[in-house]
Amino acid sequence: MTIDWTKEVELRKEALLADLQELLRINSERDDSQATTDAPFGPGPRDALLKFLDFAKRDGFAVKNVDNYVGHMDYGQGDETLGIFGHMDVVPAGDGWDTNPYEPVIKDGKIYARGSSDDKGPTMAAYYAVKMIKELGLPVNKKIRLVVGTDEESGWADMDYYFQKEEKPDFGFSPDAEFPIINGEKGNVSMRAHFAGTNGGTFTLKSFTGGLRENMVVGKATAVVTAPAEAVAAIQTAFTNYLANVPVTGEVATTATELTFNVTGKGAHGAHPESGINAATFLAAFLKDYDFAGAGKTFLTIAGDTLHEEFFGEKLAVAITDEKMGRLSMNAGLFSFVDGVSDNYLNMNFRYPKGTTAAEIKAGLEKTFAGLGVEISQADRNQEPHYVPLEDPLVATLLQVYEDHIGEKGYEQIIGGGTYGRLLKRGVAYGAMFPGYTDTMHQANEFMSLDDLFRATALYADAIYRLVK
Repeated sequence: MTIDWTKEVELRKEALLADLQELLRINSERDDSQATTDAPFGPGPRDALLKFLDFAKRDGFAVKNVDNYVGHMDYGQGDETLGIFGHMDVVPAGDGWDTNPYEPVIKDGKIYARGSSDDKGPTMAAYYAVKMIKELGLPVNKKIRLVVGTDEESGWADMDYYFQKEEKPDFGFSPDAEFPIINGEKGNVSMRAHFAGTNGGTFTLKSFTGGLRENMVVGKATAVVTAPAEAVAAIQTAFTNYLANVPVTGEVATTATELTFNVTGKGAHGAHPESGINAATFLAAFLKDYDFAGAGKTFLTIAGDTLHEEFFGEKLAVAITDEKMGRLSMNAGLFSFVDGVSDNYLNMNFRYPKGTTAAEIKAGLEKTFAGLGVEISQADRNQEPHYVPLEDPLVATLLQVYEDHIGEKGYEQIIGGGTYGRLLKRGVAYGAMFPGYTDTMHQANEFMSLDDLFRATALYADAIYRLVK
């Protein structure tokens, strides 16, 4: 039987868009301040999950909600299970949007909203792919399980909980990256440099904040400084001159002895820190040479010198490159300092290849910061490097589908970003972005091309059917 998957998508594209827009209207940022037993990551991620499961129930799928952490829907039977892993949570919208990030707008063939490309759009493409297989009554010899998480952008606590309750599928993919395929992912771990809240000198760092998530380049940063009254006007002028020569914008408000600095850079995905402009390090680079002392001085020096435009670990003495996986990258994504508070920190998120370990990165940082009164800790879970070889039937099949639809031979890719594909030993990421796409994930004005959305849906349907028939 030959199926025109593109035609089948065409018949359903209005319904797909309508469902996607419902999901995009839900602000599903993690909010620990509103977390409850019923909403473990806050009401937004829960509500988006419930809406997705409502779609699946409406369309006749067997569904299961695992305590509002994760939900899944099943189709078909068999001795093996194909797992497809998407997520409903999103990173904070942040500033700089031309439209309301939670009111989707279709313009110039693109749908704009937070989550449109990461990952509600691709997840709904995979959902409609399974829905088409079901509606066409196609025979399957394996179970298809579409799993939807709610904490992918933070700590993956959703999947930790889920797999305490449910068995892992045998193989599968996550629609949360790029075509032709992502069959390798670097390791992912965050380290924190901790500082006391001490100050000294004629200047005092009252506070310094920047960053929304460890996996986002800092788009906005703020610092409050006290200084001698006779120095305030000169600092104001120096800041204006500084801004004229660097790729950030900013402003400073003053009183007799206090200055409040606000700087705006450019957010980006933390896996590609070089594609953003880190507002926090640029602000620290301006402040660091004034007469601060104590931990405040150390904080500014590390932030504005060691971490400033440091993307690949050279200044931190942890740089490494693997022939297949490429080089280590580092995103300084969270900055927090308050005068007098004991637990001030800088958060460094590392995407690392084979050839090093989280323990070696931590040891390297301890050596680099030795004698500065800085403590290094591992801030979150460590995800080790992951790779599925080209000869694996899963990889071979997915690449063949890509070639059949696009007319170009597929190739392997290894990324710094982390996807749910690494949850499975035989797990990869597959789409939904096509080569040459504009990456707006984790950025203002995030969008997904409608042509790519529909084309990805057709690829997913063909790929899923080939893997389970």
